[in-house]
Amino acid sequence: MPPSTRHLLRLLFGIVILMATGCAVLPRSEPSGAGAGEPVTVTFLVSGGPAEQAAYQAVVDRFNTLYTEIHVEIIGVPRMSDFITRLTTDFAAGAPPDLFMLNYRRMAQFYNRGAIELLDPYLKAGSTLNEADFYPEALDAFRNAAGELICMPQNVSSQVVYFNQDLFDQAGLPYPKADWTWEEFRQTAITLTLPDENDDTYPDQYGLGLEPVLIRMAAFIWQNGGELVDDPANPTHLALNEPAAREAIQFVLDLAQKDGVVPNYSAEAVASHPDRFLAGNIAMYVDSRVFTPTLRETVTFRWDVAPLPRGKQVANVLHSDAYCMASASTVKDAAWVFVEFALSEEGQTIAARLGRTVPSMRKVAESEAFLDPAQPPASAHVWLDNMEQNMRAMPRLENWNAIERTAAIELEQAYLGFQSLEGLLAGIEATAAEGFVPIK
Repeated sequence: MPPSTRHLLRLLFGIVILMATGCAVLPRSEPSGAGAGEPVTVTFLVSGGPAEQAAYQAVVDRFNTLYTEIHVEIIGVPRMSDFITRLTTDFAAGAPPDLFMLNYRRMAQFYNRGAIELLDPYLKAGSTLNEADFYPEALDAFRNAAGELICMPQNVSSQVVYFNQDLFDQAGLPYPKADWTWEEFRQTAITLTLPDENDDTYPDQYGLGLEPVLIRMAAFIWQNGGELVDDPANPTHLALNEPAAREAIQFVLDLAQKDGVVPNYSAEAVASHPDRFLAGNIAMYVDSRVFTPTLRETVTFRWDVAPLPRGKQVANVLHSDAYCMASASTVKDAAWVFVEFALSEEGQTIAARLGRTVPSMRKVAESEAFLDPAQPPASAHVWLDNMEQNMRAMPRLENWNAIERTAAIELEQAYLGFQSLEGLLAGIEATAAEGFVPIK
C-alpha cells in the first residue's frame, strides 16, 4: 500500500474516532413505557452480509408475528466499518436506533459517554431471562466496572480453522486434529499451496487465509505466553513488544513473507481471503461462527471446522456480540420485550438453526439446533470445546477500536512485506500512547 494511501486511511479512521468521542447523547433514564394505540416501532441496527442478516430477520419476523403491538424494524449495514460510522453518526445527530448489535470490543467508546442504556435493571426486573442460563464468558464481556450488565449477549463464539475437505482429500492429507501444533499448521498450509501453472503470477491454490488483524494475532500471542497489554485486569500500555508477543507475531508474518501460503498484496487486491475460500482457492481459513451461514448458502464443496493449532499453551479469542439499547430511545420497554424474545430459547433456536450464532444460552448451544448433524459443519462442537480451552476476551477500552484500526493498517503492511516488525509495533504503540480508558 503506498504511503499516501496509508495516510489517507489513517485520516479517515481518525475522523470516525473523533466523531465517536464527540457524541452528544441524552443522559441515562429509567425504563420508559412503550405507549399505546398503534404498534410501537423499535428500530434495530445490525451489521453483516445477506446470510447473516437473514438470521436476524428470521428472529424479527417471528417476534412481529407473535407481538402485534410492537413492530421491530431492522436496519442492515453490510460492512462493520460502515456500521460503526453509521452508529456514531446517529448518536451524534441525536437519533440513534433503539437497539443495535455491538461487539464487546467496541462497547466502551459508547457506554462511557452515556450512549448505552444499562440492561441490568431490566434483566433483574423481568422473569423471562435468567443469568444462570447463559454462558458466563459471554455475560462477563458486557459488564461495567461495577459488574452490571450493559448489553445482553446473543453469542459466545471463538476462532476456528475452516477447511475444505475436498482439497485435503485431493492432497492426501488427514484432517486437522484437536491437538495439532503451529508447525503442523504451517506444514499443512505449505503442502496445500500449489504453484502457479496457469501463468497468472499467483499460486493456483493457497493453503491459508488469515487476515492480518489484531484479533487474529491475539490467540497466537496468548498461546506463546505473551499478552496484548501489560495487565489484562487493569491495562496501562500495550505489551506487543515483549519477546513472547513478538515471536508469535513474527510466526504469523512468516506465513506470508517467507512461506507464501497466504495471498500476497496483488493477490489480495484481486480477491479477499474469505472470497477465495468460498471459491475453493484457499484450503484453510481462520474465522469465527459468523462465516458459517454464508458457507452453507454458497459452496458446494465439503467443509468442516477444526480448533486453532496450539502453541506452548492452548488459547482462543472470545467473539461475542450483544443486544444494546440506546439511552436516548423513547420505546425502551418495547425494545426490551424484543430482547427478551430474541434471547429466549425460541429466539436463540431460530438464530442457531440458521448458523449465525454459537448461542449464549447453554441449553440451546448444547441442543440439536446448534449441533445439527444434518448441517455443516459436522464438528460444531469445537466452539463449545473452545470455552474449556482458555478462551479469553480482548481488552475493553475506549480507544481499543482505534488501536485495532491502526494495527490492521500496520499489520497489513508487514504482512505484505512493506513494513518491518519494528515498524508495525511502533505504529501501533503511537496510537496507544494517548493512554487507556477502561470501561466505567
